[in-house]
Amino acid sequence: MVDVPVYVWVLTLAGIAGLVGSTSLVLYRGAELAGLGRRRAVGLGVSSAVLLGGWFTVSGLIAANGWYLNKPGRPPGLPIAFAAVLIALLAATLIPVVARALAAPGMLSRLEQPHTFRVVGVVFLIMMALGHLPPLFALPAGLGDIATGLAAPFVARRIAKGTSRRTAVRFNVLGMIDLVAALSLAILIGNHVLDVTPSTQAITQLPLALIPTAAVPLLFTLHITSLRRLAALGRTGRVMTSGVGAGLGYR
Repeated sequence: MVDVPVYVWVLTLAGIAGLVGSTSLVLYRGAELAGLGRRRAVGLGVSSAVLLGGWFTVSGLIAANGWYLNKPGRPPGLPIAFAAVLIALLAATLIPVVARALAAPGMLSRLEQPHTFRVVGVVFLIMMALGHLPPLFALPAGLGDIATGLAAPFVARRIAKGTSRRTAVRFNVLGMIDLVAALSLAILIGNHVLDVTPSTQAITQLPLALIPTAAVPLLFTLHITSLRRLAALGRTGRVMTSGVGAGLGYR
């Protein structure tokens, strides 16, 4: 077992709590703007927080029992958990009440806000400095998350002003590439396809295991949802320009 300092636990759990809370708040606000009424908006926000928080708890229990560890003859736990949760979250975006909330005015800018909590990717750099993660994984994963987290509020502000559709597309595409690269490196190193020292065993244990199994699928879903919305606006021939952002749902 990897000895994880208390402050890494605090940083990781605080980032996860912030991600869940901000995503639930975004859905609540979207439901309000979509005209679903305060009661349904509160219900959507609370239920999303409970379900997302519930999965983080379940994933934590799985990690605590060592079921994400890479062992001969055992299916790879991390990629399976990631894929299953991603599919479930994407399916949830098709639920009518959720779909209406996501299509509400101003949602494009709001969907970028939860990414701010990706600055918690600094824990990868800390664990690397402590000798628990290889630079091959920790540097791109940590620096990519930090850069995305720092950029998120500025991108959200530009989208809200309705001045840069290209910025929105670029941010979401690069954010997805960062997540795919980090997850791929974790899997390749963990399965010794890339043989480096130390391994990425710390990613399969608490608290870091919560990031690829729960946080990453949620972040991926936010990116995909944003790109879907941008594509839908593009198909209608709408242009993202200053002065018409409110009508297009950018603020």
